[in-house]
Formats: sequence, C-alpha cells, structure tokens
Amino acid sequence: MTQSNEPARTPGAPASGETTPSLYGGRGSRRVTVRDIAAAKRRGEKWPMLTAYDAMTAAVFDEAGIPVLLVGDSAGNAHLGYDSTVPVTLDQMVMLAAAVVRGTRRTLVVGDLPFGSYQEGPVQALRNATRLMKEAGVGAVKLEGGERSAEAIDLLVRSGIPVMAHVGLTPQSVNAYGGHPVQGRGDEAAEQLRRDAKAVQDAGAFAVVLELVTAELAAEVTGELAIPTVGIGAGAGCDAQVLVWTDMAGMTDWPGGRKPRFVKEYARLREVLGDAAKAFAEDVVEGGYPAPEHSFR
Repeated sequence: MTQSNEPARTPGAPASGETTPSLYGGRGSRRVTVRDIAAAKRRGEKWPMLTAYDAMTAAVFDEAGIPVLLVGDSAGNAHLGYDSTVPVTLDQMVMLAAAVVRGTRRTLVVGDLPFGSYQEGPVQALRNATRLMKEAGVGAVKLEGGERSAEAIDLLVRSGIPVMAHVGLTPQSVNAYGGHPVQGRGDEAAEQLRRDAKAVQDAGAFAVVLELVTAELAAEVTGELAIPTVGIGAGAGCDAQVLVWTDMAGMTDWPGGRKPRFVKEYARLREVLGDAAKAFAEDVVEGGYPAPEHSFR
C-alpha cells in the first residue's frame, strides 16, 4: 500500500475538491496529505498525532480518525526494549513503518529517520529517506535538528519527499544532553530555538515537532511560523499534539513511577492486559479452558 505524496515547499491552497473537511475524525477515500495539514493551519484547526509501530494498533487509530501517525524511533523504548532511541536501525524502521502503512487507509504515516541514518549529510539523508518511502510506503519522513539539518531537509523536499522536522529536545541526542532538560529557557536558548524553527520552515518542512519547550515560547513560535507545530511537552499553544501511544494508553511502566509531567494517560491498558493474562492462566490451571464449546469433535 503506497501513499499519495504531495510535497510543498511553500504550502498553498489545496486544489478544488481535495481538502479534507476536518483532519480529526474525517472520512474519505484517500490519504491525508501535507496539503491537508497546511489547510488545517490556515483555518486554525488543532489536530492529534499518535505513534504507531504495528498494523493492528495503527488500524485502531486510523478507525478512530487520527489523521497523522508517526512511526517513531520511540519504538526503541516503547516496542523493542531499548533504553533509548539510539540503537534503533533503519531496517527496523522500514519494517515497522511498512506494517503501519498496511494497517491504515486514511492517516498520513510519517516515518522517523533513526540516529545515524542522516547525520553524515544530505546525500545520506536522501538515500535513507528514499528507502522509507519506497520500501515502507510512508507519506513523509521526520528527522531531528534545526539549523544543522536544514540542508538535508532542503534536498529531501526538492527531491519530492515531504519532511516533518523536530526541534527542541531531540531524543537521539540524549547522550549529549545528559538527560531530558526543558528547552528554550533563557534568552539565548529561546533565540536558538526560534532560529531552528525558522530554518526548518525555510528549508521546506511541512510541520515541526516542538519537544519539551516552555509553553510560552512554543506558543510564540507557533504564531511566528506558517507551518504547523506539533507539541509534546510544549504546552497548549501548538497547532497539534503528539503522544507515544503506549504512554497515552497507560501501557508504559514508568521507572520508579516517575511519569513525565506532559503525559496524560487516557486508559490503563497495562492493568487490563495483565488482568486478562491472569484470567486466562487461571482458567487453564483450573481446567476451565478449553471448555467443550472451544473444542472440536
């Protein structure tokens, strides 16, 4: 299943009849595109984005009307058992992204370029983004970095690959940060974040993730940009919001119970799944499963 890709260096008005009336919960016979994202910014519509790493979960979110799904390298923590996103490989991202594309019909699927797949420069970024587009069928790619990644973004967009940028806290640089500090505090840090956001917009990104940025600064940057901002730990002033789905659904086992301040759990699926596993096990041990209605004659 291959998505329709509509890169736009300067977002313009969609062609007549092509606009999705509403990004969230909309229905239609085609994929959400970057043109739809640009149109939502113009009309002031806020929209949700979630991560997804497999076809079954992606199908649930697609049916729920989530317009954009990010196959994030957060799979390293949430899906693959790593301590960070750094070990995630491009081969893993291609496999996971292809599954998400197969499980969806409407949502725009964005695939992350993992650590080491674009840091060498624009040519490496183009080669690996092309793999995600051709082999997984994603409709866009995401990469981290502001000014330092602008040249790579420019080449990708000129080559027909829509790019979602990511500034503020960039998890692939966790070893350089020495943790997860809030970004944009202080005049110098705030000015750098503004430069980064402007640089990715000028390079042609269709949207930019702002991670762990002070709420006031994120709102100001959102007002200054023509492209939509996607917040995660960046306050309510962004155009869109994203959460890792396992965090959103209460699947994550937080070390020491230290849940990040920006995470809101909308369910407790870890408890539900655990209870179901225990009920199954007890049924087997006590002879209640399989019952006659579960057996063949």
